[in-house]
Amino acid sequence: MKVEPITNAKDIKSIKKLLADQPRNRLLFILGINTGLRVQDLLSLKVGDIKHAKIGDRVVLREKKTQKENVLMVNKDIKDALDDYLKTVDAKDDHFLFKSRKGSNYAITTYAVTMYVQQWCDAIHLPGNYGAHTLRKTWCYHQRKTYGTPWEVIAKRLNHSSPSITRRYIGVKEEEVEEVLMNSI
Repeated sequence: MKVEPITNAKDIKSIKKLLADQPRNRLLFILGINTGLRVQDLLSLKVGDIKHAKIGDRVVLREKKTQKENVLMVNKDIKDALDDYLKTVDAKDDHFLFKSRKGSNYAITTYAVTMYVQQWCDAIHLPGNYGAHTLRKTWCYHQRKTYGTPWEVIAKRLNHSSPSITRRYIGVKEEEVEEVLMNSI
């Protein structure tokens, strides 16, 4: 099943508000929609990797899928959510940032993230198919539509090997294609 991005900024705001009293899940959501990283890479983060990061800092990680090095940049939303979360837990540097309640130090699973995203979207009555990959796709969509980021830059960020893969991520709709056909040159 293909999942969709969250395209409406109002829906993103609603989910952030919904998660206001769930600091771990709020951080997960904010990191996912602000970095464009795969969920499995977010879940591999340890507290020590990011706890001292300031706004503008680069956090380097190795992607599980490609084994390529990648970075996340800490923006204000990420820093605020991180600080809020770290105040609520007694986390050691070697603990997973998104620790499961099972065992002494296991990360939550991608399947759990899929369940969370579906629950969040259901809670705000957002129709469509959503899952863990929604977070990455949401980042892609808003980079293109909100910020006008060229698809080549998005492809580079995502470490995609083919433009066709990136095109699926950025959510070009048929109406957009028809709109540009109306442009006079």
